[in-house]
Amino acid sequence: MDPLTTTRPEYQSGFGNEFATEALPGALPEGQNSPQKAPYGLYAELISGTAFTQPRNDNLRTWMYRLRPSARHGKFRRIENRLWRTPAFGEGVLTPQQMRWDPMPIPEADTDLIAGMQTLAGNGDANSQAGMGIHVYCANASMTDSYFYNADGEMLFVPQQGLLRLVTEMGVVETVPGEIAVVPRGIKFRADLPDGPTRGYVCENFGASLRLPDLGPIGSNGLANARDFLAPVASFEDREGDFEVVAKFGGNLWICDIDHSPLDAVAWHGNLSPYKYDLANFMAIGSISFDHPDPSIFTVLTSPSGPPGLANVDFVIFPPRWMVAEHTFRPPWYHRNFMSEFMGLVYGQYDAKEEGFVPGGASLHNMHSAHGPDLEAYEKARKSDLKPMHLMDTMAFMFETRYPIKLTEWGVNSPQVQADYQDCWQGLDKNFNGKK
Repeated sequence: MDPLTTTRPEYQSGFGNEFATEALPGALPEGQNSPQKAPYGLYAELISGTAFTQPRNDNLRTWMYRLRPSARHGKFRRIENRLWRTPAFGEGVLTPQQMRWDPMPIPEADTDLIAGMQTLAGNGDANSQAGMGIHVYCANASMTDSYFYNADGEMLFVPQQGLLRLVTEMGVVETVPGEIAVVPRGIKFRADLPDGPTRGYVCENFGASLRLPDLGPIGSNGLANARDFLAPVASFEDREGDFEVVAKFGGNLWICDIDHSPLDAVAWHGNLSPYKYDLANFMAIGSISFDHPDPSIFTVLTSPSGPPGLANVDFVIFPPRWMVAEHTFRPPWYHRNFMSEFMGLVYGQYDAKEEGFVPGGASLHNMHSAHGPDLEAYEKARKSDLKPMHLMDTMAFMFETRYPIKLTEWGVNSPQVQADYQDCWQGLDKNFNGKK
């Protein structure tokens, strides 16, 4: 089956499952991974997402059976990185200043997903496999004759506008605002825009692969359920012609010529694959008495970093939900965190910033940089009648990380920077009157 002619992608359910899928009957060998002669004259090829010797529960790998081995391509050469940057940055600013951006504009010239990647910030070091890159993408053209893979990290896509169709070597993943998609490190794909321009956010994770968080006292159910994650069913392209493969490696972009589509895996089995998730399936947990728990209860995926609970990066969402806590200041309290927070808004309003923080925009509050509701949100929450309230038509998210987040030069100097963001707290004057 050729993904170019697929109208609706097919999926298989589960997170981290050992999938087995074939686009042609009998394409998967029986009994062994690399037989002397694979079915249909295919080549057996292993892609590893972890070291061979990591524990079984952490080990990620997939066997693919393809028309040609991935090693068959031209010589790589460096190309311009454009606005894509990779930590550790040799430029940029590490600042405690709270930052906020308006939405990045869709370009007028033809721009595909890779050309439209713009790095706002990041931390860690890609070569040391720690930290993350924080990007926005703005694109209006499909990658017709070019393909891409990222050797530096896995990519978590959070669309904010338009349909993003990721045609990968393991099948097709489509994602729209309100959903996310993850492409593991090293997996080749092409991004198509069948419905026109698209914009969104990307977390490029250089650390341990994203996984479901432990639930602890929550128990066995809640938050994101494994069965709601969808991996693609095998499909392949049998195309010959003049194509290009762009690779991100060591923080730089490289390109090589190739005379066929690299998306030619006819069958595969394993637990390393792209996947998507509909955020509407997230089972939100919250207080039913007073106060409210930490935002960690909204964690969808996490990349651990060593000590339990100390994340390289957490992907957290603030979805539609009921708020019923009594005698409680309901928006997020004023806080200074050990963790650094980058936030984006997919649609609707965020209850702590009803003005200024708009869909497609973003904010950054670095570790121990004070933040919280602006003056208007504070006054509204302090005086509101605390009846049960249903927050609807809203989806904000957060990339939260243990490391301080450094801005790129473009992130600091972008025309979309809100230079007066700090002013939203200036009206919070002293109310103390000496009375209880």
